[in-house]
Amino acid sequence: MKILWTDGSASPNPGPGGFAVIEQIGDEAKPVVLGRDKDTSNIKMEGQAMVAAIKYAGDEGCEIHSDSEFWMKVLTEWAPTWKANGWVKKSGPIKNLELVQELYELYTTHNVKLMWVKGHVGTELNEMADVWANKAREGAEI
Repeated sequence: MKILWTDGSASPNPGPGGFAVIEQIGDEAKPVVLGRDKDTSNIKMEGQAMVAAIKYAGDEGCEIHSDSEFWMKVLTEWAPTWKANGWVKKSGPIKNLELVQELYELYTTHNVKLMWVKGHVGTELNEMADVWANKAREGAEI
């Protein structure tokens, strides 16, 4: 199982954005997937990072470390109900529905373990993912 760290950013929010997937192998870590969008949001980039992580891991499966409480709750709490209700919620339309559906499909059909980490408190690989998400937003490539 691959150990992956993800993060996304947009600056301003909304505005240009980037995301990063960092792979941890033992004591080593390196960016393995970067992406960008010229008009997006932090939330979208966080979700895109998770999509990219699951696709990168493929059949091997992955443990995703993320500071996005929002996407953790979407995948583990809200999306199962939304799907059961025909992808609607009582309070109105689901924002970023296509991304929610894609990520939930990947999450439920692959071996994925989610690990929430508190953001911006000095956790080395979470900080590395943040740095690379910002570099991706600025056009960096691997």
